[in-house]
Amino acid sequence: MSNTAAEFDVIIEKCSSLFLNKMKDYGTAWRILRTTSLTDQIFIKAQRIRTLEQNGESKVGEGIIPEYIGIINYCVMAIIQLELGAAMNDDTSSTTIADLHAKYLQTAKDLMANKNHDYGEAWREMRVSSLTDLILMKLLRIKSIEDNEGKTIVSEGLDANYLDMINYSIFAMIRMGESENVNV
Repeated sequence: MSNTAAEFDVIIEKCSSLFLNKMKDYGTAWRILRTTSLTDQIFIKAQRIRTLEQNGESKVGEGIIPEYIGIINYCVMAIIQLELGAAMNDDTSSTTIADLHAKYLQTAKDLMANKNHDYGEAWREMRVSSLTDLILMKLLRIKSIEDNEGKTIVSEGLDANYLDMINYSIFAMIRMGESENVNV
């Protein structure tokens, strides 16, 4: 029997470590980005994963795992932006941003636990490429919601879609054995 929560925590730690280290290097410059720009960044990463899956080679030397980590962190950033809004001159402390980052990764983990209960961890039988496709589908949904000024009639909102993409990315990394490798 697998321990999904522990595997999830290993990947969350990798993502958090990278996010916090980049924040030390760059500050919170990303706070200027609108959620639509973050959505596009996530799209670029997901499309690159799909291209790498199809072509089987990288000409820039970076593999799929860093792209999934990027998707996870950009999704958290997008959720933070949904809460705080874009800021030209950001005065939000690094501690506050780190706390929000941790909060939303925990929210994703809680959602994962609830869905795993109902779906019986069906994702463990899925192909990683299908998880990539689900991320791309969620991105198309998000773009549609953004084009409709955030309004939906019966569908989940932007935050739910970002949380799902976090979980799909973590599932893909677990399926690729990344939760067994504790080093970033």
